Amino acid sequence: MPIISFTSLIAWQKAYFLTLNIYSITESFPISEKFGLVSQIRRASTSIASNIAEGFTRTSAKDKVRFYEIAFGSTIEIYNHILISEGLLFINQEVFEKLEKDIIEVQKLLWSIRKGARSRI
Repeated sequence: MPIISFTSLIAWQKAYFLTLNIYSITESFPISEKFGLVSQIRRASTSIASNIAEGFTRTSAKDKVRFYEIAFGSTIEIYNHILISEGLLFINQEVFEKLEKDIIEVQKLLWSIRKGARSRI
């Protein structure tokens, strides 16, 4: 029997690529933000994929839902960070809109898998 992995989840895949994009984009942020905004946004982005992975491995639906909700909360945190980044002119409108689109896509996928897990409680 093949092992089914969290990496097969589209939500995880999208979160993974969002994280890679966040890391790439934040490379150009001012050095003064290394321990501020850069650290915050990077930790929030890795939290999404990590919580999806952990939720996937949980056996109880209640635990799954909890981890998917934490991941969803991290998408809100990232959105807040990119709003601030745009306001501070660390990213331009085009980068902001691309990240916003990617965040919304992850949120929709998370909402869907959370709903599925919640229906089993």
